[in-house]
Amino acid sequence: MSTHGIAWHRHTPAQQRWSWLAWMIGALVFVVSWKQVSDNTIWDFAWDAPVAGWDMVSRMWPPRWSYLPQLLQPLWDTLNIATLGTAIGTLIAVPIAFAAARNTTPSRALLRPLALTIIVASRSINSLIWAMLLVTVVGPGVLAGIIAIALRSVGFIGKLLYEAIEEIDVRQVEAITATGATSPQVLVYGVVPQVLPSLVSTTVYRWDINIRESTVLGIVGAGGIGLPLAASVDTLAWPQVTVIFAAILGTVFLAEWVSRKVREALI
Repeated sequence: MSTHGIAWHRHTPAQQRWSWLAWMIGALVFVVSWKQVSDNTIWDFAWDAPVAGWDMVSRMWPPRWSYLPQLLQPLWDTLNIATLGTAIGTLIAVPIAFAAARNTTPSRALLRPLALTIIVASRSINSLIWAMLLVTVVGPGVLAGIIAIALRSVGFIGKLLYEAIEEIDVRQVEAITATGATSPQVLVYGVVPQVLPSLVSTTVYRWDINIRESTVLGIVGAGGIGLPLAASVDTLAWPQVTVIFAAILGTVFLAEWVSRKVREALI
């Protein structure tokens, strides 16, 4: 495109050179990464995967529905892990979020960096890794799963909540402050009502996620339905694995329905 003989370009020559350089670096990284994956892949197994996969699926049918009553207690443990872990994580995350938000932190120099570090650390470690560590500390069982879910939830809830705190309408805070209210009163009547819907929505959403994550914690010994799943896979009891998958799917659908109803009722 040109105007009065002057050519128009979307990017300057320097920007075009940097763009080409970025594309070349990206292509180089892709080629090196693919070669690394290819060198560490046994391609005979990869090509045979469809046959092996179909063989495994055929062994999973028909499901052994008589095994279903034995899953009721593990399913109940899974729900308890997700629910208690979410509740504990929320109780820990709320004060951390207020300490991390710029407009509510008591100390920007000390408490805010500490709170942000806790949030980042919690979000950086998957709940399965937390469970692996906690099983060696508190022993195998439901307690390790609850703590793992709680530690993972702190970062998720804390991050979304402190961002919501920083985005509140300052005019409401200023109006309450102008009445001579103390700092705790400003917090209770000016900040909390604005962030409460976000807290409820985030907590329910995190509980929904934790239901899914709790189903696999038993693989490392942290309780829940993951324990019979790991045992069935180890013993090649594929018809039982099908029943466990169906139970997990039903539990996830139920959690999704409950979380949706709760959000509609409270928000």
